[in-house]
Amino acid sequence: MLNCNHIVKKYITTTAVNDLTLTLEPSRIYALLGPNGSGKTTFMKMVAGLVKPTSGELTWQGEPIGITSKAQIAYMPTEPYFYSYMTGRDAGNYYKDFFPDFDEDRYLFLLKRMELDPFQKISKMSSGMMAKLKIALNLSRDARLIMLDEPLNGIDLLAREAIIDTIIENFSPEKIFVLSSHLVEELEKIIDHAIFIKNGRVELAGDAEELRETHHQSIVELYKTIYGSQQETAL
Repeated sequence: MLNCNHIVKKYITTTAVNDLTLTLEPSRIYALLGPNGSGKTTFMKMVAGLVKPTSGELTWQGEPIGITSKAQIAYMPTEPYFYSYMTGRDAGNYYKDFFPDFDEDRYLFLLKRMELDPFQKISKMSSGMMAKLKIALNLSRDARLIMLDEPLNGIDLLAREAIIDTIIENFSPEKIFVLSSHLVEELEKIIDHAIFIKNGRVELAGDAEELRETHHQSIVELYKTIYGSQQETAL
């Protein structure tokens, strides 16, 4: 279980996360929703142990985020993080060296499923191919918490469907999945819980079905209501 109590993250004059309180529990797929700049990525980086909160308490299984939590949490950032000489196979070996829970056979299976050549250089891959590679790497870990930041970005409609199917197939009751995206319509089909982040705070959160019943709106409609003209919603 992940507990976040009054988390704040400041960067000089900018407050990226502002008094965020949240609990994530196993056996659930969470959608972390909000436009760019709402604080989604900063939140996930703090959970992954890449960024330290300015204040507040952040714990995994009752312990502060640290070495133990990093062994059980998988995080897929939006930024590329591979060396230019690497192939898909090299990236798998890189993960295998760092993470004892990495399953190489599952990774090669997912590469085939994603129609990726393990011997192709990553530097030659399109943005969509790169996104699929990163998803294959992170879903090949037997992590308890898996966070995917914008997993559907730069991917065509048919590939999105394959990725969503792959995410569902790799989900199990002891895991927590957090999917950050502004492509709300795609995620609404598979999520259990929705978390709307606005200006670094939790604006609204809860069981997806209960939110629909309480507000008489779909998750997509709630997104439009909460963020209004703040951006053009990509659905």
